[in-house]
This record gives sequence, C-alpha cells and structure tokens, in this order.
Amino acid sequence: MPTPAIWLGAAGLLPFIATALLSWLLPPEMRGFALFALAAYGMVILSFLGAVHWGLALGAPANEARYAAPRLGLGVLPALIAWAALLLPPVPGLTLLATAILATAAVETLAARHGLVPLGYLRLRWALSLGAALCLLAGAAAALNSV
Repeated sequence: MPTPAIWLGAAGLLPFIATALLSWLLPPEMRGFALFALAAYGMVILSFLGAVHWGLALGAPANEARYAAPRLGLGVLPALIAWAALLLPPVPGLTLLATAILATAAVETLAARHGLVPLGYLRLRWALSLGAALCLLAGAAAALNSV
C-alpha cells in the first residue's frame, strides 16, 4: 500500500475516536450532538467504502467483466444502508453502521480470494474497519448509558 494511503486511512479514524469519546465525556444534554456526528461520519465512510468498488469495477480488465454487476452492487448497497442507519435512533443506527462496515470488509475478503481486491488494501481495510466499528459500538453503548 502506498504510504499516504496508510497515513490518511489512520487519520480517518480520528473523527471516529473523537466523537466516540465525546459521546461518553460530554454532559448528557450534549451527547446527542456527538452521537449524531459519529453516525454522520460513519455514514460518510460507509458510503466511501462502497465507492471504492465502483472504481475497481470501472477500471477492471476485460477478464473480470463477469464481476461487474456484483462490484457495482457492492458500490451502491453500503450507501443505502448508511442512509437508513442515519434515519434510525442512535443505538440501532450506530450498530447497523458498525455491522455494515465489518460486513463490507468480509465481502471484500471473499473478493480478494478471486484476486479482485488488492491484499494490501484488504489488510489496511480490516485494521481501519475494526477501529471504526469499535468506535461506533462505543457510541451505541454511550447512548444506552444515557437512557
């Protein structure tokens, strides 16, 4: 993986960490803002993860043409799930985002077995996905704690 991808990917965890911490540290009357910020960022990242697959599908060599439809579907589905998650209350919404981020990484793992996803990307993706999912679930726990 290019070094900038590693550094920028790691930097992408900072908003997850900050908003998850704020969801625990802010006074109860301000936690809703931190939880919404966490969910909104999770939505943006999940949508971004889907878009990666549009790029892979559009730039694929001719011998991978049979994978175009599933790749494009994987490009759209995360954005739809992210949108639905943002419409839910904090606990189910944050839990759905965490689950979808991990599920997308799992599907990418299957795709890597067919040579459709670079292994370096996959390793980075799992590390970042686990960090994001833990932060999203920490936010969900904070929301439960606030009730």
